[in-house]
Amino acid sequence: MFRIIKVENQKEARDFFGMHDENSRLIEQAFAVKISSKADGLKVSSSNKGKLEKAVYLIENFLHLVRSNRNPDRKELEHMILASRGAKHEKQMESKFTLDEFSADVSRKDKTAVPKTRGQQEYADSIRKYDIVFGIGPAGTGKTYLAMAMAVSALLSGRVRRIILTRPAIEAGESLGFLPGGLQEKLSPYLRPLYDAIYDMMEAEKIEKYIEMGIIEVAPLAYMRGRTLNDAFIILDEAQNCTPEQLKMFLTRLGFDSKAVITGDMTQSDLPGGKPLGLLQAQELLSKIDGIKFIHLTGADVVRHELVQRIIEAYEKSQRSYS
Repeated sequence: MFRIIKVENQKEARDFFGMHDENSRLIEQAFAVKISSKADGLKVSSSNKGKLEKAVYLIENFLHLVRSNRNPDRKELEHMILASRGAKHEKQMESKFTLDEFSADVSRKDKTAVPKTRGQQEYADSIRKYDIVFGIGPAGTGKTYLAMAMAVSALLSGRVRRIILTRPAIEAGESLGFLPGGLQEKLSPYLRPLYDAIYDMMEAEKIEKYIEMGIIEVAPLAYMRGRTLNDAFIILDEAQNCTPEQLKMFLTRLGFDSKAVITGDMTQSDLPGGKPLGLLQAQELLSKIDGIKFIHLTGADVVRHELVQRIIEAYEKSQRSYS
């Protein structure tokens, strides 16, 4: 069996095949398909219908990015292959990635942040549509990175006036009081991942200027108490470490013309034993409220090393067997 995928011109075909056909060979090896160039486009053949459909899905998304002047490099193609191979249900494969005006359209040097899986696309679309979005899922699914990219996009395009990045200062096995240095030095390790993400989106000089001006603020969750956050894009990271009281406090800070994205991994909480998870309670209480959206990312949305996806799947399988 085979499918024909149309290409608009020879340049598009060349961009797809890549230098020495490395892109097409990578896809052929991943899905056990054969890809050839025909007068009317690309012919994709396979004896396995499921693998054929996944390969076609990936190729169409690849071409969609090419037509948007976003030629994926080899590393991005490998991520796309991992995501496509991980799609186990038709709902995960039913539509292409869309690069609308509020997608993660942020470049720094040669980097462009775009959704790479169906789950990530749904997450990005939800951030565009809803004022409060919860992104729940394992490490490596792009929860914080995509939210950060969209926050920077919103700031640079004038849709918000500032970005506020926060996370609870709770760690595994240590107490802030025993760490050396002043308050800023104590908090730095917990805020570092937020700094890392935003420095990947913008030039350092601009970030430092914006921080000095208060346009970008990175602070522990406790600093949000008593404030009203207007005209801002607010990201609460590591929300699985929030108590119900902390998460309620954060959610009630949202002011006019603001968006909030709350990210977390239910399996990675550092809260002391017996303390209820604010993220779990929020899901139970708020999931049916209009204007709030919960997105659950899975191992299929992991865009790190292939072994990370396998590790997550192994742990998920183990948890199911014990439950």
